[in-house]
Amino acid sequence: MAASHIPVLLQEVIACLKPTRGQNFIDGTLGAGGHTAALLKATAPNGKVLAFDRDASVWPEAQKKLTEFGERLIFVNDSLANLESYVAKYKFSPVNGVLFDLGFSSLQLASETRGFSFQTKGDLDLRYDATQGVTAAEILNSYSEQELAKIFYDYGEEKKSRVLASAIVKHRRLVPFKTVEDLLEIIYSVKGGSRRSLHPATTIWQALRIAVNDEFSQIKLGLTGALKVLVPGGRLAVISFHSGEDRIVKNYFRDESRNCICPPQLPVCRCTHRATLKVITSKPIVAQLAEVKSNSRAASAKLRLAEKI
Repeated sequence: MAASHIPVLLQEVIACLKPTRGQNFIDGTLGAGGHTAALLKATAPNGKVLAFDRDASVWPEAQKKLTEFGERLIFVNDSLANLESYVAKYKFSPVNGVLFDLGFSSLQLASETRGFSFQTKGDLDLRYDATQGVTAAEILNSYSEQELAKIFYDYGEEKKSRVLASAIVKHRRLVPFKTVEDLLEIIYSVKGGSRRSLHPATTIWQALRIAVNDEFSQIKLGLTGALKVLVPGGRLAVISFHSGEDRIVKNYFRDESRNCICPPQLPVCRCTHRATLKVITSKPIVAQLAEVKSNSRAASAKLRLAEKI
């Protein structure tokens, strides 16, 4: 197991989900297995965890840490968006709680070949599942200037999205993008060097990763599936690291906690919607200073919690 990996908001997650003996939980992102291990320990001796991850490469390392739990852990190499079908396949019930940690793991950042970190020299891939979808390089080499600008602005909140998209299109006419260095060269030419608190490539890498993996759609589908499989009183906890992710979760919790989601201008409710969730956290839970000091990834983490009615 990578020594640098520390599960974010671990104590807060356990306090929110309140796992006890014999209960069953879903972990939407296995990663290095930190949250999963804590849930399995808390539900011993016969509670189970159904853990998902789109990245099959995390399993060999996570398995070393989780081998003691044997058949109490079921690993699924697929997206959290498909959790409902796997709950049925494995007859995994009752589901007492669901955790979505929307971050990516230190194992992915450490990869020298997949480009998750702009501090490596790998190819511009950025796919969680290396067998599906388009790579970041393919997006950079084929999407229109307008499409690229939209990705950078919507997913990375990049202020120079249009200028950057224009520079990328001009560059690819001469040489196609392939490696991390290829993209860094263009980012530096548009945004300057790296002597600042936030590296100039951060927002671009974030935006490309979200686009490559269709992350926002996956989150929405996962939330819907989680609500369907939870038992009444079951809890749904979500850790986000990006304002767009947090907005999706916040809005979903808000809508599902209301008896009407009609537009405010309608004088009479026509949606027949009924509340299915009770929001527990009016404001997201954030990491304590001590955790941020020991794990910089925790600085941007926000934890929201809701309970199925």
